[in-house]
Parts: sequence; structure tokens; C-alpha cells
Amino acid sequence: FTFLEKEKGRLFVNEPDTLKDNYKEKCDTAEAAFQGEKTGNVAVVCNIDEIFAEIRELIGFLPSNFEEEDADRECEDDLNRLTENMSAELTDPALALFDLADDGNFYETGKSFAKEMVTGFLRLDGQVIGAVANRIEWIGEDGKPLQKFDAALTERGCKKAARFVWFCDAFDIPVLTLTNTEGFAATVCEERRLSENAAALVSAFASATVPKVNVITQKAYGSPYVIMNSKAIGADLTFCLADTEIGVMDADFAAKILSDGKSSAETLSIRQKYAELQNNASSAAGRGYVDDMIDPSEVRKYLIGAFEILYSKCEEEPSKKHGTI
Repeated sequence: FTFLEKEKGRLFVNEPDTLKDNYKEKCDTAEAAFQGEKTGNVAVVCNIDEIFAEIRELIGFLPSNFEEEDADRECEDDLNRLTENMSAELTDPALALFDLADDGNFYETGKSFAKEMVTGFLRLDGQVIGAVANRIEWIGEDGKPLQKFDAALTERGCKKAARFVWFCDAFDIPVLTLTNTEGFAATVCEERRLSENAAALVSAFASATVPKVNVITQKAYGSPYVIMNSKAIGADLTFCLADTEIGVMDADFAAKILSDGKSSAETLSIRQKYAELQNNASSAAGRGYVDDMIDPSEVRKYLIGAFEILYSKCEEEPSKKHGTI
């Protein structure tokens, strides 16, 4: 993890003035804001008074190596504490993770880069957990939205999440995902690297041998849902909230395909039937896509139980050097 002082810190391969058709005043590619927001090379950008405290806080979550057995701490928080504000925090999972964590202590990494994907560390019953979550609203300290995002996977978001999952697996840190996605970002710019980075995220989740738990919070559709730590690529346990939507595609799109030119009334009827039979939490549970439907206020309790069950997980890897993605 790289920390950069936001006023005087500089990080670059080439000085901004040496880049073709560029100069420092036009685009300062070496400044902390650029390296944090545009490249993702910097995990934390802050002033000099905060930087050492930030480093100490992050190190407090990290084991010295993947075999360390003393990284867990005694938990003084109530293991059965209800997360009563969870329903209101689902659009910004950073808030939800603060609520879920022991003593409300969640450390977010890469805050400036790919804000639509949240990554960071928390403790559940004293055990360090790495969290990856889809964000559709960035909520400020005053409780008002600072920025809104589509419920879609982006190439930067996939890149950020993949690197984080690889790190967690390397240090034997269990992974928690809060899934809320229904598509891929659809722009020419995204198309250049999205497939590569999405494949990297699939590889990261599928090859990780640490305990993996997924909570579907609102919507989970199609390939993006599969990519976000679904059971299809190795999630050990998957939970969903009772009113979530899970399926191949949104009922509106499915109805347009299935109606094939029928009247609007018939299309609406098809949509309702499709939503009831294909896209609700009960049908997903019936197909084995999720292990249990839970109440938002009980998510912390279920997660602690899940990671306790998986604490001794041991997975043998096939005999090979490494993957190619």
C-alpha cells in the first residue's frame, strides 16, 4: 500500500512536462490527486499530520505474514449486536461496513480511485476480514450524497477489487463481499479494458483459497453477479436480504424479449410473472444460489457465525506454478 502526502508528495515515471502535448499546469500527472484518483497507484492520500496515523491504523489490521496465528484480537463488541441502520446504508456500503465492524472500525483503502467499488479491512469477532463492495452512492459526513454511480461493474472497479482480493489471499485474510450490481459500464472507454479486468477479478475470487462469504444486498443480475464472488466461482457461503432481486436479467428486459410484440398489458403480465418466478430471493434460494435469506439488522450476527464456521478452512491447490490472468 502506497501513502502519498497530498500537498508536496510526487509520484511519477515521467515528469508531467516531459509528456507529449502536456505540461504541469495543464495536467500534473505526478501530484497526489492524480495518482490517487486516476491511476490507483496510491492507496491513501492525506496531509503530513495524518499520514503516520493512517499507516499505523492500516498496519494494525495486517498480519506480518500468511502464517501468523496471533493477528486476531479479543472482541469486546456484542457479537449479536443488531445493525438497525443497515437498510439505509446499502447504497453506500462503506457506511454498512462501519456498522458491521467490531466497534465500528472499518479502514477503507483506495478511497479516491474507483469510488464505485469499496475495499478495506474490518474485524468481526476480532478476526481480520477484507471487504469488497459495490457502491451506488457516495454519502458525505453530513448524510447527503456527494456522488452517484450506476449499479454496474467498471474496468477500474474490477482492477481495484482484483488487486485487493489477491492481497487478502496472499496474507490469508478471509474475504467478504457486499454485492449490488446489475450490469457492466457501457462506454467506449470502458470497453477497452473491461473484459480483461473483469476476467482478472473472476480469477482472483476463483483462485483465492481463503474463506469467502457473499451478501447480496439489493440487486444481482447476470454475469456481473457471477463475477462478484458468487457460488459459481467459489463463494463458501452466500446470504441475501429478503427483498433482493437475483437473476439472469432484469424483469423489464426479460419481458420485452418474451412478449415479442404483444400488447402492453400482456407485456406487463409477463414482467410480473417473470419477476415472481425468476428474480426474487426465494426462487434464488430454491435454486441453491443463496444459503439463507436474512434480515438487514442481523447481518453482523450471521457474518460472525459464517466466518467462525469457515475459520479452519483448508483448500488444496492443484500442482502448477501460477495462473496466466
